[in-house]
Amino acid sequence: MATTLISRRYVPLLIHVLGWILMGYLLFFYQSLNSEIQFPRLFWVRQVIFFGLMVGVFYFNSQWLVPRLFLQGQTGRFITALLGIVCLVLAVIWFLEYSFNLSVLMHRAFHPHGGGHPKSFGWIQPTLFTIILVLGISTSIAMSQKWQDEANFRTALEQAKTTSELSFLKAQINPHFFFNTLNNIYALTLLDVEMAREALHRLSRMMRYVLYETQSGTTLLSKEIAFLSDYIQLMQLRLTDKVSVTLDTPSPLHDQPIAPMLFLPFVENAFKHGVSTLDPSWIRISIQQHDRQLFLDVRNTLFSQKPQSLEVGNGIGLVNTRRRLDLLYPGQYALEIDDQNSAGEYHVHLTLNLA
Repeated sequence: MATTLISRRYVPLLIHVLGWILMGYLLFFYQSLNSEIQFPRLFWVRQVIFFGLMVGVFYFNSQWLVPRLFLQGQTGRFITALLGIVCLVLAVIWFLEYSFNLSVLMHRAFHPHGGGHPKSFGWIQPTLFTIILVLGISTSIAMSQKWQDEANFRTALEQAKTTSELSFLKAQINPHFFFNTLNNIYALTLLDVEMAREALHRLSRMMRYVLYETQSGTTLLSKEIAFLSDYIQLMQLRLTDKVSVTLDTPSPLHDQPIAPMLFLPFVENAFKHGVSTLDPSWIRISIQQHDRQLFLDVRNTLFSQKPQSLEVGNGIGLVNTRRRLDLLYPGQYALEIDDQNSAGEYHVHLTLNLA
């Protein structure tokens, strides 16, 4: 993180410095190193002034003209300002050329024997090209910086939206779960006080997990499985012997970070719609690992009278569950729900890529 911040702060500065060093080399050293001509001192004075003008033009355009005119939709005024800058710089250089009589001095430097005639306006073409090049580069950099800032702003907004949406979805999960559980414990106190105490202990442990272990956005797979196991055992306290519940977990378990309470909606749905107090029923939950992939398989009894599925009814629903998966694992999950199979069961299969 610190390295990234340093890079964002100093890399653009380094690029600017290297760019001006390159331009200074072309203006002051390239000609003298590749020519045996002894340039007059006034020529170097002119180059220094021209270099300073280019620095001023560059930053005036990128820091003032582009943000306040071009990006505000005032294209006509922006073009007029650029033409004014070009004319102003050409006027300054012409004044220097005329005051220093540089055309005569440069002619003498290149023709020491006095042949030919001085070119009074030979400087216009390279000077004009340099001015246009500097203006073009400064405009491009200013536009790129603006687009980058807007992209960063949109990314920050999207991250804030994602965070708030995940918090909202998790808030939908927690009250719904605890509301049902408290109702179960209340009913249990009328039948078995000791079992009710055990249920309260498990519930307090689960509440501690939700309040403290899920704040960072991820938790360890081992803790998530322990939470799910507590939930299953808590729900079993109110089930009859006609209901069979099994939970298979990875052995050995390789701990990986995972979004908290991600499996709960599918398991809760199985308990809510897949058990019966009159007919034999079952819930089979399997969590397996393979390399960096995690698999959740939930199967429960499908009765002749079709129960509500995750797609309808109260609670978070399949829409919100999918939305949470889309936010947390975009393009990294596969969710299959089958309620029309020969085994006569409701089947949910979730594959997560945790790479």
